[in-house]
Amino acid sequence: MRILHTSDWHLGRSLEHISRIGEQRKVIDCICKTAEEQEIDLVLVAGDVFDTYNPSAAAEELFYDAIVRLNGKGRRAVVVIAGNHDNPDRLCAASPLARKNGIVLLGYPASDAGASGAGPGDIRIEGSGPGWLELSVPGCAHHAVIITLPYPSESRLEEVVSSEADEGALQKAYSERIGDLFASLSRNFRKDTVNLAVGHLFLRGGKETDSERTLQVGGAMTVDPAVLPKNAHFVALGHLHRPQRVNPAPCPAAYAGSPLAYSFSEAERSKSVFVIDALPGKAAEITPVYLDCGKPLRRWVAESGIGQAVAWCEEGRDKGAWIDLEIVTDRVLTAEEQRTLRALHTGIVNIRPRLKSEASAQLSPQSREGMQIDELFGDYYRCKMQAEIPAELMEAFMEIVNDEGEEGATDEADDT
Repeated sequence: MRILHTSDWHLGRSLEHISRIGEQRKVIDCICKTAEEQEIDLVLVAGDVFDTYNPSAAAEELFYDAIVRLNGKGRRAVVVIAGNHDNPDRLCAASPLARKNGIVLLGYPASDAGASGAGPGDIRIEGSGPGWLELSVPGCAHHAVIITLPYPSESRLEEVVSSEADEGALQKAYSERIGDLFASLSRNFRKDTVNLAVGHLFLRGGKETDSERTLQVGGAMTVDPAVLPKNAHFVALGHLHRPQRVNPAPCPAAYAGSPLAYSFSEAERSKSVFVIDALPGKAAEITPVYLDCGKPLRRWVAESGIGQAVAWCEEGRDKGAWIDLEIVTDRVLTAEEQRTLRALHTGIVNIRPRLKSEASAQLSPQSREGMQIDELFGDYYRCKMQAEIPAELMEAFMEIVNDEGEEGATDEADDT
């Protein structure tokens, strides 16, 4: 059986308010093409399909198109679980239709994939229960038994453990509770099946980026890799955006990572999916397949000042990339200089001056007395950003101020 592991699509996510839905369509094209070329039998999507609980219509349309294409008209099973960014109920709204074609959508740790029937297609749910299912896939002599663990928040986790654990067990550490769950569900693994798990978790030792949303405060929901089921052929994980194998662990496990870079902390890093070849009774073969789609993110540091940055733009450096630009300078950058840079390279997202001198001018309370609100805002921006405020930003600010002033005047008139 050939399995493709992907996760963290974050459909609808922007980069500093720049829409990336076009890039995300290309990423989905790339993943679907990989599934066809690699002759995949089963696709595991390990959560964070969307970026928000209320995704846009464009993001939802792209998701439904993706799972239908990955399914290949019933030739390929697809199992999707919810991540911490996903609304579990909204993700699974299309389950009755999806299941008929061998697409399984699961929102909660206690979800039972077979509760509404297996469907009439060639992909069959041969058995299931809360948190696990057994699948038969066309062309595969062996079935797959899959442990499914959509994002197990404290509240969602109670649903699955409260039915089989006493009050004392509920007070155990989060990692131990996840371990108990894996231990219980892995009893459904057999020697004659391909044994898999798919979960949206943060495992201790995982390498993070700046683009993940923290699962918890203080690390309370960190899971020890040692609790993973030792008799699994592979554990497909979601949440961390950097592709990585989990070491040490009692079984093969990996984060597929996001297929698109979502923060400049991911600049220069490769993106991938994993392809797993598994047979009952044999160790799985795990191969990364690198993706080359979507615009790369690049960081520029112009140590020699704005002239160096202008030269880079004029020579066409990283023309097809999004750019985070830092300029070392001994003065504040003017709005005109910023406009020039953005005109020369339309992919520049941030321009961050770094003054050679650590000391920066500070306004005294006396110097602000009698200043107009636009002057105050301009000085605040200059102090924080070490650059002149762009005209369009000042215009937007003044529109907001004027609108609030008009609303206040209307309220006073109503009161009289």
